[in-house]
Amino acid sequence: MSDCSTLTKAGNGMDMMKFASLRIGIFFATATLAASQGLTTDMVRTKTVELQVDTIATGLEHPWAVEVLPDGAYLVTERPGRLRTIRDGKISAPITGVPKVNARSQGGLMDVAIAPDFASSRRIFLTAATRAKGGSGTEVFSAKLSADGTKLEDVKSIFAMKRFTSGNIQYGSRIAFAKDGSLFISIGDRGDRDRSQDWKDDAGSIVHINADGSIPADNPFKDGIKALPEIWSKGHRNPQGIAIDAADGKLYTVEHGARGGDEINYIEPGKNYGWPIITYGRDYSGAEIGEGTAKEGLEQPAYYWDPSIAPGALAIYRGRMFPEWDGNFLVAALKFQLLSRMQRDDTGAFVAEERMLDGSYGRMRDVVVAPDGALLILTDEDDGALLRVSRAPTNNG
Repeated sequence: MSDCSTLTKAGNGMDMMKFASLRIGIFFATATLAASQGLTTDMVRTKTVELQVDTIATGLEHPWAVEVLPDGAYLVTERPGRLRTIRDGKISAPITGVPKVNARSQGGLMDVAIAPDFASSRRIFLTAATRAKGGSGTEVFSAKLSADGTKLEDVKSIFAMKRFTSGNIQYGSRIAFAKDGSLFISIGDRGDRDRSQDWKDDAGSIVHINADGSIPADNPFKDGIKALPEIWSKGHRNPQGIAIDAADGKLYTVEHGARGGDEINYIEPGKNYGWPIITYGRDYSGAEIGEGTAKEGLEQPAYYWDPSIAPGALAIYRGRMFPEWDGNFLVAALKFQLLSRMQRDDTGAFVAEERMLDGSYGRMRDVVVAPDGALLILTDEDDGALLRVSRAPTNNG
């Protein structure tokens, strides 16, 4: 079973010269740091640009998510239940105060997201598989990271699935922030496909809540009559990537199919994305699932893969380091151990895919765009790594 800063473009003339000088300076600083710590630096040619891949840290146990703190340190979750910072290549001791998690199979400590006002509030959000009566499920916590970065304070549970069940798979569990600071959270079907079509069940849905756990006024079912008030969309299998395009505010997910049928979906409120009634995949036994690939009233994916790549996280590139990638979707892949760069045309349709870093670094779980436009990638391994992918410096002789 497959497991499942927006910056302006660099300008012309002097702006481009300053950008190039800055980029080269960053390269030499990073290369010096990597060399001093015995970490690796690789050059990788792609269709559009040569990349530099720096291994920032290793020795992480199944890392799941990474964020960049304002001081440049990295905040990383490990699935067994640890939260750490990485600064100058050094991994901190586990941060204390992390809620107890259900670290079994695909479950554990998963996403971390820093609040848009983190610089003043120190607020972060965590998703985790937790246990309660009836089994386990996805839960979301709010907490403050202490000033010295060693502990969590004011930890609160702001959301938990209404029904916890047995089994330890398909939790979903990514977070995306809307402009108003509210949270979109992806929830998997927990291995019970029929739950994705039960509108009174959080499983197989995208939920939308405010930062305090309350229900936003624009939720399609806020009255709770047809569906749970937190539900934004249904019919999802195991969405482990979620992102809002900074250019137009549209919400997208990337999610695991069964055997084939991994999907990118454009998410709209109140819509049903079909799982398991329609799918482009098959059961692991080879049997057909549902009623085919299309049905009236159910949404089609914006893109699907067959065979499955087992997608992890999704980032929509709007950084300045790779202007030729503007608007591209970047999808981390677990099974195929690669980063998929998905190109779109002027209508937003996907027209080409480039598979980068193919098989070179292991299972790729998370991909985020750093404030400088570089990419940060986590490899989901027993000995997982944090990679920084930047533009290779130009040698002008």
